[in-house]
Amino acid sequence: MAENQSKAANQANEPAQAPVLRPGRAADPVPAPITAGAQASAPVSASQAAENAPSHQAPDTAAKTGKPLGGEESREADSRGTERVLAESRQRKLRLMLRQCDRVLLMDFDLLAMNGWPDNFTMAEARRGRDLWLFSALIAAAIFLSGLTGFVPAWIAGGGFGAFVIILFLGIPAVRRIYTTKPSYLDLIMTRRRMLREARQHVAHLEGADGLVWQCARMADFNPALKNTRFSNLLRSSENRVLSRQLNRREHVRLYLIYLLEAEKAYSRVQKAFFEGNQEAIDQGWEEVAAEPDPRT
Repeated sequence: MAENQSKAANQANEPAQAPVLRPGRAADPVPAPITAGAQASAPVSASQAAENAPSHQAPDTAAKTGKPLGGEESREADSRGTERVLAESRQRKLRLMLRQCDRVLLMDFDLLAMNGWPDNFTMAEARRGRDLWLFSALIAAAIFLSGLTGFVPAWIAGGGFGAFVIILFLGIPAVRRIYTTKPSYLDLIMTRRRMLREARQHVAHLEGADGLVWQCARMADFNPALKNTRFSNLLRSSENRVLSRQLNRREHVRLYLIYLLEAEKAYSRVQKAFFEGNQEAIDQGWEEVAAEPDPRT
């Protein structure tokens, strides 16, 4: 301990040492002087580098820009080809509709509407007149027969016979037209049968051998009314080629007429769509798509 104290006292009594320089990093180099030749050559090399740089990068740039351009052209060509195929398919479908349903234009509205159809009131009135005529004839015949059996006097029986003959003559159509202009019940029945027969013949002409109603059902996209369920029986009968024989009542013929009117509306819309698609195909230069419908044979 005494030694340590003596060392500390000696260090305190020693004078302070001078600062010591230690080796460090090398000094910064002095820049070399630039000569005139070097200054002249520097712009030339820069200009050459500027000229050489685009020449080396030009193929890469063209390659980079050419690749997306080619892809866009191919995609555009594919899209145009797809549009052409779709347009051709649509035009073919429309041509088929126009060809199969063109008999709709031959519809005779007045014949199928049957405006001169005798109504039920007229039929009931004519039936009442017929019943009265039959009843009068039977009464006169009964009086005449009673006179033959001696039940009534002969002059009453003779009068009954005369009345019976007159009543029979009044029932003859040629004589009946003299004293009245109202049609008889038989005339009304014959009128109804004639009109129904003519309507069925016209329906058979429109339906043809292939059927018309069930083929017009393809135009339902242009007129949703053709999808109505009340036309289901017509469609089924037309597809089975027995529609004209199934129209036994006026209501059936009127339903057929309503369907044809709706089909005629759809036909006009199909025709308009076909002509618009045809004009668009002509504008696009698609001659095959813009072909006219084939004539019917």
